[in-house]
Amino acid sequence: MTSTSRVAIDVGGTFTDVVELSPATGEIRFGKVPTTPSQPTAGVLDAFGTTEAPMAEVGMFTHGTTLGLNALLTRTGARTAVIGTAGFRDVYLLGRTDRRTNYDITYAKPASLVERYDTFEVPERSLFDGSVHLPLDEEAARQVAATIAERGYDSVAVAFLHSYANPVHESRMREILNEVAPDVVVTVSHELSREYREYERTSTAVLDAYVKPIVRRYLERLEGELTSGGFDGRFLMTRSGGGAMTASSAREQPVSLILSGPAGGVIGAQVFGQLIDQPNLITIDMGGTSLDASLVIDGEAVLHQGAEFEGLPINTPSLYIHTIGAGGGSIAWLDDAGALQVGPQSAGADPGPASYGKGGTQPTFTDAALAVGYMGTTAALGGRLSLDDRLALGALEPLATKLDMTPLGLARGMIRISTTKIMGAVRAITVEVGRDPKDFALLSFGGGGGLVAVDVAHELGIPTVIVPPGQGAFSAFGMLFADVQHDFARTSVIPLAELDSPAVEAGYTEMAGEAAQALGAEGFAAEARVLTRSVDVRYAGQEHTVTVPVPDGTADLAAVVGQEFAELHERQYGHVMDDPIEVTTLRLRATGQVDKPTLPRLALRGTGAAEPEGTRDVYVSAELPAVPYALYTREELLAGDEITGPAVIHEHTATTVIHTGDHLRVGSYGEMVITVKAGA
Repeated sequence: MTSTSRVAIDVGGTFTDVVELSPATGEIRFGKVPTTPSQPTAGVLDAFGTTEAPMAEVGMFTHGTTLGLNALLTRTGARTAVIGTAGFRDVYLLGRTDRRTNYDITYAKPASLVERYDTFEVPERSLFDGSVHLPLDEEAARQVAATIAERGYDSVAVAFLHSYANPVHESRMREILNEVAPDVVVTVSHELSREYREYERTSTAVLDAYVKPIVRRYLERLEGELTSGGFDGRFLMTRSGGGAMTASSAREQPVSLILSGPAGGVIGAQVFGQLIDQPNLITIDMGGTSLDASLVIDGEAVLHQGAEFEGLPINTPSLYIHTIGAGGGSIAWLDDAGALQVGPQSAGADPGPASYGKGGTQPTFTDAALAVGYMGTTAALGGRLSLDDRLALGALEPLATKLDMTPLGLARGMIRISTTKIMGAVRAITVEVGRDPKDFALLSFGGGGGLVAVDVAHELGIPTVIVPPGQGAFSAFGMLFADVQHDFARTSVIPLAELDSPAVEAGYTEMAGEAAQALGAEGFAAEARVLTRSVDVRYAGQEHTVTVPVPDGTADLAAVVGQEFAELHERQYGHVMDDPIEVTTLRLRATGQVDKPTLPRLALRGTGAAEPEGTRDVYVSAELPAVPYALYTREELLAGDEITGPAVIHEHTATTVIHTGDHLRVGSYGEMVITVKAGA
C-alpha cells in the first residue's frame, strides 16, 4: 500500500498532541492523548493509535520531544566526563565571570553538570590559525581513556583548544576512546560548533554528551516499535533552530533537540502567517506545563545564533523563544509573605489538575478556568478526558479559606495572575527589546492559549488576536512544514572589506561540500537543496555581533553587507557608529526541502448565521457572578461567520473566550480573527 499520510506528534509535559494529514484530500485531523512520563514511547504509540491511517501508510513522521530538556531540568542525564587541552582543564567549570544578578545576595550559579573530578586533560595544542603547536600525546590520551572506562562514565565530551580551526586532535581522541573505552558514548565539540569561544563550545559538547545516551536509547526503542508496527517512511525530529533533522542525525547530535519543544509552533506560526497575510506576529503557546512566547517579523521567525539553558550556553542556532512556568497545570500556592502565586510548579500529566479526576488535589489554572465557567464538563478534551467541576471547586476551597476568599474569587484571581505573567513574557520579547506590541497581531495556540489571549491583547494594546485551526495541537501542525536543516559555521575574523577574498569563498565552498554530503546521505536530490549564506558582523572591538544575510551574485558584497549591518544594528541597538566593521563568522544553512501540505479552505455558509447552542454562566467578578456567555462549537463554524462577545467557543482540543466588546470573524482557513475591544 502507498505510504502517503503524514503524522506529527508533539510530546508535552501534560499532553501529547497528534496531527494527521491526508495529502490526497487535504483533510487534517487533530488529537490529544495524555503524556506518559514514565514510559516516553508509550504516549507516542498511543497518539499513533488515534490516527486513521495505520503506520504502514504513513510516509513521513515528524516528532518533537522534551526528553533531553527534562533530563537537564531534573539533572538525570548521563554520568559525563570532559577532556580538554592540558592546562585548560577548568575551562568548563570556570565559565564566564559575568554576574547576571548584581544585587541579589542569595544568587548562586546553577549547578554544573560535572564536577572537577570528572574533568581530564591531555597534552596537545593547536593554534587559532589551525597550525599544530604541540602534537597530541597519544600515550597520555590512552591513559585518560582507560581511567574514564574504569570509572564507569556513560559519556565523554572532548573539547580541545582551537579545534574549530583544526579538528584532527579531537577526531584522533575519539578513535582512542572508541578503542580503549568502547562502551562510552563520545561527543567531539567540532562536530557541533566550528566557532571560537572555548567555553561556549565546551558547554555545548557537555550538554550534548549529558543527554546523548538517554536520547539514543529513546530513539532506538521508538524506531524499533515503529518498525514493528509497519512504519517504513521518513522519521524526522524538530530541532531548536526551527527546522527538522533525521532521527539518525538526532541520535548523534541531540543537543539540537534540547530547545526544540516549542519550535513546531513557531514554524507553524511563520507558515500560517504567510498564508493569511499576517507577517508580524507575537506567538503565545500555552500548554499544560509552560507558556512559550516568540516573534515572527516580516514573515520570518526570529533566530539567534546561540542559546542558553539555565545559564549554560548552547552554541547552536535556536529560535528566539521566551518560556515561563504558566500552563494549564500550574499550581496555586502562597509565598512566604502569604501572597497568592501561580506556577511555575505544575501538576503535569500525573496526577494532573484536580478536575482530571486522576488523584490531583492541588488547585491549578485549569481548575480555575473550569470553576469560573471558561471551560465545561460536557465536551471531553481530545474526545477522551472529561473535567469534573466538583473536584475543581474542592481543590480551590482550602486555599480560598486561607485567603478569606470564595473559591470563585480565588479562581478569578489565579487567572488574573497567570494573565499578568504572560503579559510579562510578551513584554520581554517586545517592549524590553524596543518593539511595540501594537505593531503585531497575537497568534494564540496551545491547549490554554485561547483562554487568556484576548485579556493579554487587551492589556497590551494589541488590536488583533488570531486563533489558528487546531489550536490545541498547533505545535504538531507546524511540524508538518519543517524542512530538514543543517547549520555550518567557520570562525573567520577579518575586516569587512575582505569579504570578497578567495579565503572566504574557500570557506563557503568547504561548508557547501559538507552540506551536499549530509543532505545527499539523507536522500535529498540536488533540486531539493537550498544553501543560504550569512555572516556575523560587528564594529571592531565589540563583543556582540549581528547576523547579516549574504546575497548571491552581488558585485560589491562588502558594501551591501555593510549597509544591511548598519540597518540591523540600528534596529537592534538603537544606533550606528563610524568605527571599522569586521566579520567574525561565516555561516551556511543547508535546507532539504520536504513536500509542503496544502491546507484546505473552509466552506462558506450559504444562508443564515452561526447560532449559539446555548449559554454558559461565567464568573467575571463578585459584582458580576454569572454573566451569560454564548456557547459555540468551533467545528460547526464556517468561513465568514461572525460572533460578538461575550462568548465561549469550544473545540476538540481547546477553548477560546472573548468578552463584551470583542468581535470574532472566521477566516478562509478556519482561523478565528478577533478584533479586541479598544480602551484600557
